[in-house]
This record gives sequence, structure tokens and C-alpha cells, in this order.
Amino acid sequence: MKEEIAKRRSFAMIAHPDAGKTTLTEKFLLYGGAIQLAGHVRAKKERRTTKSDWMKLEQDRGISINTSAMQFEYKDHVLNLLDTPGHEDFSEDTYRTLMAVECAIMLIDAAKGVEPQTIKLFKICREKKIPIITFINKMDLPALSPFELMDNIESTLGITCTPMVWPIGSGTQFRGLYDLNKQKLYEYEKTTAGAFKAPQKIASLEDPIFQELMGERDYKQLLEDLDLAKEMLPDFDKELFLACELTPVFFGSAVHNFGVDLLMDAFLELAPPPQPVTTSNGRVIHPEDTEFTAFIFKLQANMNKAHRDRVAFARITSGIFNRGMQVKLKRTGKTVKLSSPVSFFGQERSTLDKAYPGDIIGLINPGLYRIGDILYTGEAPEYHPLPRFAPEAFVRLIPTDTNKLKAFKKGVQELAEEGVVQLFELDKQYPVLGGVGTLQFDVFRFRLEDEYGAPCRLEPLPYESSRWIRPEDKEKLSRFVKTFSDDRGNPVILFESQYRLKLFQEENPEIPLFEHPIE
Repeated sequence: MKEEIAKRRSFAMIAHPDAGKTTLTEKFLLYGGAIQLAGHVRAKKERRTTKSDWMKLEQDRGISINTSAMQFEYKDHVLNLLDTPGHEDFSEDTYRTLMAVECAIMLIDAAKGVEPQTIKLFKICREKKIPIITFINKMDLPALSPFELMDNIESTLGITCTPMVWPIGSGTQFRGLYDLNKQKLYEYEKTTAGAFKAPQKIASLEDPIFQELMGERDYKQLLEDLDLAKEMLPDFDKELFLACELTPVFFGSAVHNFGVDLLMDAFLELAPPPQPVTTSNGRVIHPEDTEFTAFIFKLQANMNKAHRDRVAFARITSGIFNRGMQVKLKRTGKTVKLSSPVSFFGQERSTLDKAYPGDIIGLINPGLYRIGDILYTGEAPEYHPLPRFAPEAFVRLIPTDTNKLKAFKKGVQELAEEGVVQLFELDKQYPVLGGVGTLQFDVFRFRLEDEYGAPCRLEPLPYESSRWIRPEDKEKLSRFVKTFSDDRGNPVILFESQYRLKLFQEENPEIPLFEHPIE
């Protein structure tokens, strides 16, 4: 068991939209041998679509709006990769996903530096002490200098940068990378559309052929940059890295596969294997403990229309999983038999017989599981609850085909269980959706029609914040205060502005307001 745990690396990719995260995800699969041919993210209809973008809307728009789980092997290691949504409207889904990993790879666009969504995701990683490896992408396009980029990262995010490789040129002159530890040059060749691994030549700095290829001026500039980097930038410190105080920095071009191999090789050495988990009551659960524990961080409906099922994603934190084993579901206290577990590769699934800490398993969900549920044998663990965010945008869902009302209600219920949007007034004719952004609503409406055949329209509501109250306080409210019910029957007040929220607090000091549901 210890050997299997030591092989595992569970990690997520985080980035601002269009930094190349989904492309790099697919190149990891290419180099891991999980796929033989990489498809460009913005694929035309006759070309391939990206493995991790399995939902129809993702393939149509060329964006990631879902968390994809993929397991593959690379150099005698088992990698559990979670490709997270880059769009800020899906930050809640991303936040929960980051609870299921030990490490994150942060992508930076070489022309733009740190962008707003990167800052948000970085803060979550730092808060949770998730170590970060940085990959500065798109060096094959016009780019800032390596010094400017690392200065931007340090000044914006407050984390120390240590370069592990150094780019040789940029834009059309981007030839390859210099490994600062091995002191070797890696010159790459482009392949057609980046569909295959990039051939490389390995040389030393003193190689006369390489000096001749670069030209005297560029070669001298490279030597000066390397000397300056050694003098100014700190050496790598593993303890600071694990504490999320230092990030090792890699450069490359995901679309052309330049530097992907160096990043992956270093990742195996740098990223930690599954770690112990400290519960809310101070108990430490170690991966090698014999008792099984896992938590559900994501629910997904209709991953495969042919199956028409819902799947719960569970991260194993201790013990060995065996197909058919019986576990307790902590929320209900009931015993559950895990008879049909699956492992994932984008949309594809395969039956799973055994899994270890760090692995992500899929459990068929007939409405049994909720996000944050805990599965265990032995003593029940008291894990910290997964977060729910207070919605800041609201719409009313209005079905447009009265013949599809049954499908409409079923779709609303099942899609809302995924937790990307929050559902209010489910028992009413026109339910209300709340989210952190409006793209979530467009996706919800699209999926209702595409997956359930239930067309509807969205009616924006004039609210911009929400707060939960205790059930006993509902009776104390003025008749002028409108309350809603969430999907679990908890009373919620929606406010039209921050001013209205503040005014309510001033007028009702005896009624506490909560940003999250009261469990």
C-alpha cells in the first residue's frame, strides 16, 4: 500500500481563461501515453476536440466550464489530474476541486503576466497551503522577458520565484530551454499542429554548433541572463515550496510541446504524494491508515447521455478501496455498498476494482450523495465542510414548453445538485437560480434543453446579494421583507443592493445573517 501511495500525485491546473490550461492538460496526456494524438482546443468540427472538454457546450465554445478528472501513468507514477474551469463564474466548483489535490500547476500567459482570475485561484491555494508550480506559457509568441515575468509574479502574488529552466529566445525566435540544474540545453522542433511529442536535441552551453545556431549576439545575451539569474534569484527550497511561499518556475509553449517534458519530469520530483488530513476535532488521518475514508467534492449529471446517470466524484484520503465494499455515509448514518465504481478519462469511464489514497473515484449517484458527503469505515472523521458561496446574481427559470414540465423539474433538480448554481423556490412554478456570475445561468439553460429536452428562458432578478437566516427568525421579519427557501428548505433573504443589506442589519440587529446555509 505504501508503494502505491508514494506513486500517486493528485493535482489541478489553475489559470486565467485563455492562458492555455486545457491545452497543457492534453499535452500531459500525450506525454503520459494516455492519448496518441493531441487535438487543438479550439477544434473545428472536422478536427479533434480536447479530451478534458467533454460537455457539448465546452466543445462548441472552446472553453472549459467543468471540472474534468483524468487518471494516467507517467514514468511509473499514477497522476490524478483535475482540469478546472478557468472562467471566474465557476470559482465555487474550482474551489471545491482544490480541496481534492496536493499540488497545483499555475499557468501564466507570457505576454500578459498575472491576470485577475489567477490571483483569485492563487489566494485559495495559499489559504489551503497547496504548493504551486508555475508554467509560463506561450513563449512562442511575443512575450515579456523572464525577469519581467517573475518580478510580476512576485509583486502581484507575494510569492518568491525560482526559475528551474530558462527560455532561449521568445516569439518566433523561441528555440528551446536551458535546464539550470542539469546545465543542459534542450532545443525543440515543432510538429504539425503540436499533435505529437516535440523532438529535441540536448547539448551543453559550450557546444559550438549551438553557439553558431544562436548567433554571437543572442548567445552572449543568454550567458548574461543566466549569470544575472544565478546572482539575483534564490535557489529552490523544498520547505518554502511546500508552504506555498516559493514557486519553481518553468517556461515553454504548450501548443508546440516545448518544455512539457521538463515540466512533467520535475513535477514528479517536486509535487508531494497524498498527505495526512487533520480533521476539525484535531484527529490526523494518514493515507496509509487501514480504515477507508473519502469525501465527495463534485456531482455531475449526464456525463454520458447514453447512461443518463449522475456521478459523484470522491477523493480517497485513507485506506484501500475495493469494488463492492460497504461503507458508512456519515450524513445519513446508513451503510452503502459501492458496487459500481468507475475511473475517469474525460467523458470516458471504466469499471474500477481497486483504488488508493489520492485517487478520484466515480460513484453512480441515484440521488443518494451530496457535495461534502463523507464515506468511511471505522470511526467517522470530522472533516471541515466544503465551502458554499453567497450568490451575487439571480434569475428566474421560466419553462417555455408546457409539455416538458416533468423533464424541466427533473433537470432543474439534478443540475442544481451539482452545486455550481444554488436553487431557490424549487417547489414553485418558476424556480430561482443564484450564482456568482451569469455564465452559469447560460450553461444551466443550455443543458436543460440539450440534456433534458426542456427549453426555458431566463428572467433576470434585481438582487445582488443573499443571506441565510435561522428558521426561528423568519417569523420576526416585517411583512415587507421577502424571504425565499433554498433547496434544503432553509430561509434566505435576497437583497437588491449592499445598501439594502446594510440597512436591514441596522434595523434588525437581533437577527443574525449568514453567508452560508446553516447546516
